[in-house]
Amino acid sequence: MERSPEERIVVIGAGAAGLMAAIHAATAGQRVLLLERTADGGRKILISGGGRCNILPSALEPGRFVTDSSPKLLRRLLTAWRLEAQREFFQRVVGLPLRLEPETGKLFPASNRARDVRDGLVSLARQRGVEIRNGCRVVDLTPEGGVWRVHLEDRKSIDTRRAIVATGGLSVPATGSDGVGFEIARRTGHLVHETYPALTPLTAAPAVHAALAGISLDVTLEAPGAKGVRTASGGFLFTHRGYSGPVVLDLSHLAVRSRDAGPARQQLRVRWTALTDADWEQRLTQRSAQAVSTVLRGALPARLADWLLADAGIDPACQLAQLPRDARRALIDRLVRYPLPWTGDEGYKKAEVTGGGVALDQVHPATLESRKHPGLFFCGEVLDAFGPIGGHNFAWAWATGRSAGLGAATK
Repeated sequence: MERSPEERIVVIGAGAAGLMAAIHAATAGQRVLLLERTADGGRKILISGGGRCNILPSALEPGRFVTDSSPKLLRRLLTAWRLEAQREFFQRVVGLPLRLEPETGKLFPASNRARDVRDGLVSLARQRGVEIRNGCRVVDLTPEGGVWRVHLEDRKSIDTRRAIVATGGLSVPATGSDGVGFEIARRTGHLVHETYPALTPLTAAPAVHAALAGISLDVTLEAPGAKGVRTASGGFLFTHRGYSGPVVLDLSHLAVRSRDAGPARQQLRVRWTALTDADWEQRLTQRSAQAVSTVLRGALPARLADWLLADAGIDPACQLAQLPRDARRALIDRLVRYPLPWTGDEGYKKAEVTGGGVALDQVHPATLESRKHPGLFFCGEVLDAFGPIGGHNFAWAWATGRSAGLGAATK
């Protein structure tokens, strides 16, 4: 006897979390219909890691995730699928050998092609019997007489008893993200924490460092706050409009949220090298005829070294023996605690992820089923959590997608 259409699990969104949910629900023996707004799906996978797709981190760091919900709940959801098991899934089940990049601790497909990740997941979903409908935009989801009615843009609808919302957030709208999952959650009575762009480049107006655009180096970025100083170490990039790179992206949410909260802006300080105050003091107090610019250029890109000297009002040709104490201290302060003059950010257009989202206590942690509405599940970026650059957000998508898929399958 053929089962009714309502017995299908409908997954909304064929991104990382949606594909994983569909695969696991189908593997558990369920009929699955996967609806995707774009013509192909998985577009964030395609653009991640510069087109290489940083599938996973080499080590998971739950403490570096950000949420307005319970950190304990976040950890439970994130670790529901162990990192080792995720690696095995991609290598053995999807058939994608992984390669560790030692200098960054990131895992990439051995082919270095993000398309292989997306296509591998789509192919596996189809092998497991998932029906995928591309170019199918969902505009709403409502409870109707004991089923969930999925409303489509063309005014058609699909009924199901189990719906998984894996619509992503608001970041990189060019990939198809439109925030419909947040609207669905709000209209069905769920608490949705305020959303904001996260892991996004910062801007400066005027662009005081535009002449340094293209310079990249490893730095330590500090963000002092009431609960202490948050730090990030790694790549920093000057852009024509401001600043990017992993360290800027990882702390950008602090700047974004401070801007939204009121006039007090989050301070960001840069230590341009690993050298401390004492290290620079030793290097710059030598009684030598060597030019100060020579010393700085030995530790920094030449353009940046010259810019910092000019900012401190020091002649690049000034000899170390002639460098006044006050000028030396002013220069060291810029080398170790340079105040980054950010004024804005690139917003959702270039944000890697969306901060905020459906509060984690609104779902059962084991299944990600709504505590308010049976048969409704949430996973991925629509939930209130994000992690740092380096594969952590994919780990969140894979883990929560799997939990939601299995949860719906055993409902």
